[in-house]
Amino acid sequence: MAERIVVEVSYALPQRQWLVRVELAAGSTAEQAWQASGLAEHAPDPPDLGIHGLACTAGTPLREGDRVEAYRPLVFDPKESRRRRAVKRI
Repeated sequence: MAERIVVEVSYALPQRQWLVRVELAAGSTAEQAWQASGLAEHAPDPPDLGIHGLACTAGTPLREGDRVEAYRPLVFDPKESRRRRAVKRI
């Protein structure tokens, strides 16, 4: 019998968050976990992925207990927001 691992896949929108546990074959990738979670239907494009808060590629192999996170694009540039607040303070 092939070795299996269990990982979590998380995705959040402003109004809802998901955390799904999936069981995969050992050696599976972050992209495979994302697809197996069923959360792809909630994301318009393939998202950037990370493992435990660190960016990774879709082909990064997973280990038992990893948490794959799907990141949404930023709505605004945080540097630009800081610049605007600084100008208002002057």
